[in-house]
Amino acid sequence: MKFQMIHENYNVADLERSEEFYGKALGLKEVRRKEAEDGSFIIAYLKNEESDFELELTWLRDMDRPYNLGDCEFHLAFRTDDYDAAHKLHKEMGCICFENPSMGIYFIQDPDGYWLEIVPAR
Repeated sequence: MKFQMIHENYNVADLERSEEFYGKALGLKEVRRKEAEDGSFIIAYLKNEESDFELELTWLRDMDRPYNLGDCEFHLAFRTDDYDAAHKLHKEMGCICFENPSMGIYFIQDPDGYWLEIVPAR
């Protein structure tokens, strides 16, 4: 039996704001979406040309509070071919939330508080 990872889901408060963030910060673009007939949810799938893996963003109409992410002890990681340029962009965006120079990595935070690890190609 074989399993292939295809997507990870993050629930978001403002779908447009999140798509703008992921587009600018990581080059992810929406490739398809599902919308409830009653307008209660929208699911947008984002990806780039680097892999088939998708980030699923779910917006729920009736969510009336920020999502509880606990201690943010989970994250999605992205490898970049230009670590210095990525770090410069993310610093300009003000989204770097943690750096670990000894490991050569850093984390950015999306508008809903999800952490995303940035690692250089090695």
